[in-house]
Amino acid sequence: MDPDPPSEARSTASAAIKRMKLYQHLERVERALNASDARTPCPPETFEALDQLHYEGRDAVDHAAGELGLGPGRCVLDVGSGLGGPARWLAHRHGCRVAALELQPELDRAARTLTARCGLDESVTHLCGDVLDPAKAPGPFDALVSWLVFLHIPDRPRLLTRCRERLRDGGGLYVEDFYLRAPLTDDERRLLHDEVFCSHLVDRERYVEELGEAGFEDVEFEDRTATWQEFVIDRQQRFDRQREAYVAEHDRPTFDALNGFYRTMRTLFAGDRLGGVRVVARAAAGPT
Repeated sequence: MDPDPPSEARSTASAAIKRMKLYQHLERVERALNASDARTPCPPETFEALDQLHYEGRDAVDHAAGELGLGPGRCVLDVGSGLGGPARWLAHRHGCRVAALELQPELDRAARTLTARCGLDESVTHLCGDVLDPAKAPGPFDALVSWLVFLHIPDRPRLLTRCRERLRDGGGLYVEDFYLRAPLTDDERRLLHDEVFCSHLVDRERYVEELGEAGFEDVEFEDRTATWQEFVIDRQQRFDRQREAYVAEHDRPTFDALNGFYRTMRTLFAGDRLGGVRVVARAAAGPT
C-alpha cells in the first residue's frame, strides 16, 4: 500500500479549499437556522437552498439512489459531504445509514448542527477527515457517493483506490464531477485553480481508465454538461434577483462571495471546454 500524505499536506489542502467563495461566510448557516420557524425536528428539505450546493439538488440525490439501488438498511459513505444535505436526504427519503465524511472542520460542525435540527442523528454519522486517510471511515460500505468533490483532489489514482478499498465487492460508486471536454484556455485554467481549487482534470478516456485501474468495472459515464450549463446560468440569475432579501437576512459580503462564485462557474461552463459528468461504477471482485 502506498504511503499516505502527511497530516501537514492534508491541512494545507483544507486551507486552500477554504479560499473558495462557496465555503466562506459559514455564519450564514446559523443565521438561516435562527431565521427558520420550522418545527424541530424538521424535514431536511427545509434547508435545501443552504445544504444542497451541487447541481440539480435533491433530484441528483434521488437519481444516485436509483442508480445504486439504495434503500432501507444500505450503508453509504458520502465523500466530501459538506453541509450534509445529500447525506440527510439519503437517510430521510431512502432509509439509508450514511457516514458523512468532510475534510473541513467548520463545514463538519455546521453539518452536525443541521443534522440534529432534522432529528437524523441516528441515521447520519458525521466524520471529519480526509478520504485519502484509510483509517477514516474504513467501511466496508454498500455504496460510495460524492458530489463535486473529486475535482479538488489532485492525486486521482490514490483517491479512486481509497474509494475502492472502502466498498464491498460489487458495491456501487456514484460520483458527480468535472472533466475535460477540450483543452482549457489560460484564463479558464487560472479560474479553476484560483477560484475552484481544481487543477488536475482529465478527459473522458483517461477518467474511465483510472476507474478500471483502481478496481472498478461496469463504468457508466453520463455527460451532463448541457444540463449543468443551463443550471449555472439559472442559479446565478435567480440568486442575483434575490439580492435585497439575501443581504437583509445575511449581509453584503456573504452575498458578494456567493454571487462571485456562481458567476465564475457560469463563465467556466460557457466555454464548452469544462465538462460535467455523472459516473456510476461497481467495485470489481478482488482476487480469491
